[in-house]
Amino acid sequence: MKKTIALLLALVMVLGLAACASSQKTQEPAAEAPQQTAEAPQEPAEAPEEPAAEPETTEEAPVADSYVVGICQLVQHPALDAATQGFKDALTEKLGDQVTFDEQNAAGDSNTCSTIVNSFVSKNVDLILANATPALQAAAAATLDIPILGTSITEYGVALGIEGFDGTVGGNISGTSDLAPLDEQANMLVEWFPEAQNVALIYCSAEANSQYQVDVVKAELEAKGLTAELYSFSDSNDLASVATAACDFADVIYVPTDNTVASSAAILDGVARPAGVPVVAGEEGICAGCGVATLSISYYDLGYQTGIMAAQILTGEADISTMPVAYAPQFTKKYNAAICEDLGLTVPDGYVAIEEG
Repeated sequence: MKKTIALLLALVMVLGLAACASSQKTQEPAAEAPQQTAEAPQEPAEAPEEPAAEPETTEEAPVADSYVVGICQLVQHPALDAATQGFKDALTEKLGDQVTFDEQNAAGDSNTCSTIVNSFVSKNVDLILANATPALQAAAAATLDIPILGTSITEYGVALGIEGFDGTVGGNISGTSDLAPLDEQANMLVEWFPEAQNVALIYCSAEANSQYQVDVVKAELEAKGLTAELYSFSDSNDLASVATAACDFADVIYVPTDNTVASSAAILDGVARPAGVPVVAGEEGICAGCGVATLSISYYDLGYQTGIMAAQILTGEADISTMPVAYAPQFTKKYNAAICEDLGLTVPDGYVAIEEG
């Protein structure tokens, strides 16, 4: 019995101690975890995404326009050659490498002019230069859209059949004129040959502007009391025979700015000089080949002026439909020293010798 009581008391004591320990455990705060002296490294925050850099662009200068200019020259001779060269020089100075030339020569054949110009139209060139009247007529017939500039054209109204021509062609055509003062050319003839009575005017019937010139000069000479007769030929094959007939009649021969005569000046010289008949010419190139005197222009300057007009048209600075035909600003009295010496002629004051080419 005592052992039983002792066991019970021991059990009560054990249970009491356990309860006491349990109570103490619940009352004491739990020990804090040791504080970290440094914060745990955090994963780096992702940097905000920067917008993708746009690709660097370097501003390029705008590409310059390029132009193709077709040149149709009727025939090769010094006056037309000089006009073409002046045109190209002016346009190249203004536009540089932007312009290229398609230059073709018709060898004196108006039908070839048409073929050349039609090829320009099929290529859709940006501008056409028509050097001499048949080239201008061919270009005018070929296109109403591509700008056309004429040069070495004497009278645009006559060349294009425009009645009452007022100086502006309109449409897609303009250019420069080589018309010298025809009354002053008639005066020059009288100045050189005051005793002359009969004057033969030689020209190619296929050139409308030549017809216009000789008609005007004939009227001027007749008003001064001279007898003036027209001698026409159809092509260079007829020139020698026509020149022979003219020399039989005339004291002096007058030749206008005629392209066929210009390209065949040696034929006329071969007839007139041996016959002792002097030739007064409408332009310097003819005078250099067969004449004694001329009141002429610089065809290079005329072509150069045409080139400036072309640059204005191509760049949009000028409207060809309102652009008036331009004329040579000055004229020079010139003489052919070699032929004057052969014929024993005294040169009046105020004339400049033609430079030998």
